[in-house]
Amino acid sequence: MRASLETADIAIVALYFVLVMCIGFFAMWKYNRSTVSGYFLAGRSMTWVAIGASLFVSNIGSEHFIGLAGSGAASGFAVGAWEFNALMLLQLLGWVFVPVYIRSGVYTMPEYLSKRFGGHRIQIYFAALSLILYIFTKLSVDLYSGALFIQESLGWNLYLSVILLIGMTALLTVTGGLVAVIYTDTLQALLMIIGALTLMIISITEVGGFEEVKRRYMLASPNITSILLTYNISNTNSCNVDPKPDALKMLREPTDEDIPWPGFLLGQTPASVWYWCADQVIVQRVLAAKNIAHAKGSTLMAGFLKLLPMFIIVVPGMISRILFTDDIACINPEHCFQVCGSRAGCSNIAYPRLVMKLVPVGLRGLMMAVMIAALMSDLDSIFNSASTIFTLDVYKLIRKSATSRELMIVGRVFVAFMVVISIAWVPIIVEMQGGQMYLYIQEVADYLTPPVAALFLMGIFWKRCNEQGAFYGGMAGFVLGAIRLILAFIYRAPECNQPDTRPSFIKNIHYMYVATALFWITGIVTFVVSLLTPPPTKEQVRTTTFWAVKNRNLSESAAKGELYKVQEKSILKCNENANHIIPNGKSEENIKNIKPEDINLLVTCRDDSNPVISVSHSEVETPVDCYSNGQAALMGEKKHEEETDDRERHLKFIDWFCGFKSKNMNKRAVREIEEETVCLQMLEETPKVKLLLNTGLVCVCSLGIFMFVYFSL
Repeated sequence: MRASLETADIAIVALYFVLVMCIGFFAMWKYNRSTVSGYFLAGRSMTWVAIGASLFVSNIGSEHFIGLAGSGAASGFAVGAWEFNALMLLQLLGWVFVPVYIRSGVYTMPEYLSKRFGGHRIQIYFAALSLILYIFTKLSVDLYSGALFIQESLGWNLYLSVILLIGMTALLTVTGGLVAVIYTDTLQALLMIIGALTLMIISITEVGGFEEVKRRYMLASPNITSILLTYNISNTNSCNVDPKPDALKMLREPTDEDIPWPGFLLGQTPASVWYWCADQVIVQRVLAAKNIAHAKGSTLMAGFLKLLPMFIIVVPGMISRILFTDDIACINPEHCFQVCGSRAGCSNIAYPRLVMKLVPVGLRGLMMAVMIAALMSDLDSIFNSASTIFTLDVYKLIRKSATSRELMIVGRVFVAFMVVISIAWVPIIVEMQGGQMYLYIQEVADYLTPPVAALFLMGIFWKRCNEQGAFYGGMAGFVLGAIRLILAFIYRAPECNQPDTRPSFIKNIHYMYVATALFWITGIVTFVVSLLTPPPTKEQVRTTTFWAVKNRNLSESAAKGELYKVQEKSILKCNENANHIIPNGKSEENIKNIKPEDINLLVTCRDDSNPVISVSHSEVETPVDCYSNGQAALMGEKKHEEETDDRERHLKFIDWFCGFKSKNMNKRAVREIEEETVCLQMLEETPKVKLLLNTGLVCVCSLGIFMFVYFSL
């Protein structure tokens, strides 16, 4: 019998969403009526605590609660390896990648590739790949996991739940509710962790302690006789009902179907480099740090927090199998379909089922509300990021003269297009990877992301790597990975009681080994082509490699004078080159009405001793900020004060309501104002701080290695 939300739970869910809506209307009112240039500029000088928490929250969403717990229920500790791997890769981000990004003065990953290699080919490739991954891993998986929560708590149809989720997200987005993410994210994270810790304590107590969890998990096989008597099942065969013999090991034999240790270390790790060190969602947060010390501190904090999911998500998933064995470990496709609507398996319902059965009334409703609200905030940020990438990196290159309203419409239409494809993709997610959603995400990513990781690593560490090498290497890896991905969808794994007739190279070669091959093929092709073609220019490698971080030489113009002089020169340069930096062919007249303080606000400077001109690195908006709330209106639009026509007034009201207008300058222009002096200031560390951070680095890496060894022996 499925537990359902009590009246008190539903009241708490409704109250939570009303609160978010109210905050949203307040944020919308402030956003549209603020006299300060740039709503998102205020308070973006982020410290290590804020960024560390933000990194953790942006990674752990409700899809992790569904996916990690589901894989824990299906195959034991193995899936925790990704969390401990992330703990190490976050330090690679803080100590290697972020110093390079800061030194090169970039804000987005396509921008780094463009600056490092030149040309637009790699930029477009990276943008297209990001959009494919958004649709097939992030967006469709978010919709599915949110719908599972709704289905478990209310008993609704899966697709009705998906449509409801999109409807609520659209409503909150249009009313400005999710502009309020800046206010609600921390609250949601806190409630999510408190709720998850509470559930972990309740569930471990219920089972009798951690050692008892391990003992009882290995005995958690369903009662086949009881199931056949309870359910009207025509097929009496059963398969995959017993826990795997090595379920309590993390890294497993080279032939294991979940985590073969050579494939994980050599193939999964490079694929994860893309997510943790080169994905805009993660990197953008770390680049918002005051300086390199705060950036490194944030990755250390996030690394320690990444120890939590193993215990607050994976272990409760295993406990869910212990307590609800007959449902979670369904015996055959027919039984699975009756239990959860998927013929591939029911492990994905492990966490929602535990919440509905064990968590007390009230807290249950709050957890459901937090999960779904966090999910909708994820959806909104995906919509914004995707429309930004498409409009700025793809559409704008095709139509250079596009107006801001045209870009806004294109951005919205593209989001609608993404949603339709994502809903159509949900049935495939349900059946892929034996119903283990988290492994589905990893499989798709492993076919597409290793070439990107190879390009970033070679671009950062090898000065001789050039645009031709990177492009042909990336394309070789992408084509091979895409072919393998298409074959994986054509030759789907059969149901567990059916013979496997797939070709041996599909059936017997684990996707992590494919990722290993893609990574090395990309690297070799890039290496050979780079050597056969002219080397990159000195300017391309002067600030964009790991070795450039050690080289603190400034150009003469950057070395002269104090910071306020740099600021004055930047403002003059901005006015002199107005035709060049203002988009859509705007002329000098268009920036005559820009107030001096607007320009002052947008000139970046990190001298905290001078509050007048101290504006943090993070306060310069990235393209994602410029397109906030789904808008694609370019900054720098001059408001027409003299509009008196009724139709114009109506349009202005609609623009106000949806948040289309903005008074800020185009932040791409502002990035051109960035001076090298400021980048170098951000990279300075005092000896004491450096010692403290390096000690933290040794501690967190040692802890990660210990966890791998402890859970693998």
